[in-house]
Amino acid sequence: MKTSIIPSSLNVSVSKSTTVVLAQLLLLALLQGPLRAQITAHSSYKESAVAKHSLRIEHDDQNRIITVYRDNEKAPILTENAYDDTRPYIHPIVAPDGKGLITEFRPTHHPHQMGIFWGLKMVNGQDYFMKWQNDHYRKVSARVIEPEGQVVKWQTVYDMLDEKGATVMTETQDWSMQAVDGKYILDLQWQGQAKTHITFGQYYVSGLFVRMPWHAGVRAETVNSNGLRNQAAEAQHAKWVDVGIQEDGRDDPAHIVVFDYPGNDGFPGSWRVDEQFGFGPNRSWREWKMEKDQTETLRYRLIAYTGKFDASKDEDAYKAFVAVK
Repeated sequence: MKTSIIPSSLNVSVSKSTTVVLAQLLLLALLQGPLRAQITAHSSYKESAVAKHSLRIEHDDQNRIITVYRDNEKAPILTENAYDDTRPYIHPIVAPDGKGLITEFRPTHHPHQMGIFWGLKMVNGQDYFMKWQNDHYRKVSARVIEPEGQVVKWQTVYDMLDEKGATVMTETQDWSMQAVDGKYILDLQWQGQAKTHITFGQYYVSGLFVRMPWHAGVRAETVNSNGLRNQAAEAQHAKWVDVGIQEDGRDDPAHIVVFDYPGNDGFPGSWRVDEQFGFGPNRSWREWKMEKDQTETLRYRLIAYTGKFDASKDEDAYKAFVAVK
């Protein structure tokens, strides 16, 4: 015979403590749905705040581009341009919060600067920084290494040509990317193999370079690891340089910080910081040479983020970078 939990019509004596317990159970049952929803929402928020995003790469060989997508988004967050008749470059990169772009392509004040790119100066007297066309570069290959996951990877290989079309150096750029905690983490390993004896003349700019969107009137600031700001950071040796620019339409700055690696020759290197907030580590702050068949390998990390600059956070991120072997 089935009986109800709390008889109402039967003359049954129920203790006060039993009534309280049953009332609590009834209240918990009523709240269980909303409470579970609140707990689930809170847990999901915490996980999403610290979890790495899933990334995927699409390689459009016909259009010579490699694009990176975040989660299930339909628009790419980064594009690597690997054309046959120009040096490789990364542009555009969408800000991690989705508000605008954080790279600029060939601005009027520096038409040779192309988002994030690599260009050496004074290579046996030749200029591969301001010269990017097919009389200076020849594509060898571009391929995807890790197409999907929390870390994706791709590679470009190009020949640098002399005035007769002979290869002076073959340069390989191995890139990896993560999206975590509202930031992008881009790691670059650059490798150059000399095909002849090379002398790299001393110059104020040479190597990795970052061109962010800038025009007169926007809020912008450069800070290096020694605390020097803006033009005071030009031609100075530092472990890292952080540039933040608050473009039109943003209510806070977008940043890119670049880290030099202790294993790089000449560390910590000097940095180019131009008056329009383009910047990069200068491999040729002093003259250097390579013998035929010699290989030079350099590592850098770039982190893109938005919000207020915090030197302690950059320093913590730098320590995490150099801890990676």
